[in-house]
Amino acid sequence: MPAGLLALAVGAFGIGLTEFVIMGLLPQVAADFAVTESVAGWLISGYALSVAVGGVALTAAVTRLPRKPVLLGLMVLFIVGNLLSAIADDYAVMMTGRVVAALCHGAFFGIGAVVAAGLVAPARRAGAIALMFAGLTVANVLGVPFGTFLGQHLGWRATFWAITGIGVVALAGLALLVPARTAGSQPAGGLRGELHAFTHPQVWLSLVVTVLGFGGMFGAFTYIAYTLTEVSGFATGTVPWLLVLFGVGLFAGNLLGGRAADVSLHRTLVTVLGALTAVLAGFALTAGSQVLTVVSLLLMGAFGFATVPPLQMRIMRYAHAAPTLASGANIAAFNVGNALGAWVGGVTISAGLGYTAPIWAGAVVTLAGLGVLLGAIRLARRAAGHRAAAPELVDTTA
Repeated sequence: MPAGLLALAVGAFGIGLTEFVIMGLLPQVAADFAVTESVAGWLISGYALSVAVGGVALTAAVTRLPRKPVLLGLMVLFIVGNLLSAIADDYAVMMTGRVVAALCHGAFFGIGAVVAAGLVAPARRAGAIALMFAGLTVANVLGVPFGTFLGQHLGWRATFWAITGIGVVALAGLALLVPARTAGSQPAGGLRGELHAFTHPQVWLSLVVTVLGFGGMFGAFTYIAYTLTEVSGFATGTVPWLLVLFGVGLFAGNLLGGRAADVSLHRTLVTVLGALTAVLAGFALTAGSQVLTVVSLLLMGAFGFATVPPLQMRIMRYAHAAPTLASGANIAAFNVGNALGAWVGGVTISAGLGYTAPIWAGAVVTLAGLGVLLGAIRLARRAAGHRAAAPELVDTTA
């Protein structure tokens, strides 16, 4: 494994920790700033919105710059944002810190995925992207529980000081371990060249598949605590441990999805999205059984995150001449999917359909993503049959 991938994974770990650890610290933060729980919740939704904006806007602003210095600058932005959160003396400063840290999120993962793919041979690129995203999954499995524990015992500010330190470590790793020149280190042709990639219909179809395919899983996960306690009958105290199990599924699915995508990109996506739809439907049907719920939770995490490397690789493949902005847009699409899935799940609960309804809704949304993917594959095959130009862009093994 190239050492640069480790540095990218450490950066991904810190960013993932920043995004998710606030959920366990929200009551403390709300009490410290004397705001309601709903107002404190904007520290989560504001972050997600800033990720979606930054993933496109910030990436577009740096398309002409060499990618290693850009990654270093993004990590500095991450450090500043978390430092502001750690020293915030009121809610406004805390929100500012969250927004600043979030702005680097989408651009870091978008540009980092391009650089990670350039560190290895073409046949191993999806696996390299998976290794970088492994930092995000480890943040869920280990970082969030530890960060919550640290915040509960030493105060929530201690957690953000620790994240700031992780950012410093990641900055040093990026500076020392990521080569200045790789197959993905130099910009392709400025903003005009990057925007030209969006004239390819498969780029837009890839974004839609990302929104729907990942959004279905996240919609089910958003309200999972209610499902576990109100339907499956688990005690509230067991929910964090069950979420660790979900995180284990994320970690395993991410790595296995990356390896499978290097063998056959489209076959992997079709299989994983189909399996995820089946798992979500099965989970909704058997949520009353604690044993089957545990199995479903593990599989939902595994198949849900197994989509990430191939989804990221697909858009980079079709935007191969100028992948940076398209890669950043796909990170934004993941967050749009998160918001869509959470909204659809919330609508079903508000309609009085029960706490398994978000899981059913997630299955429907994921199935829609699979339908779009199959249509995109058919369209790509038809285009390949009409012209022989760039045949390597079409994976005909699906």
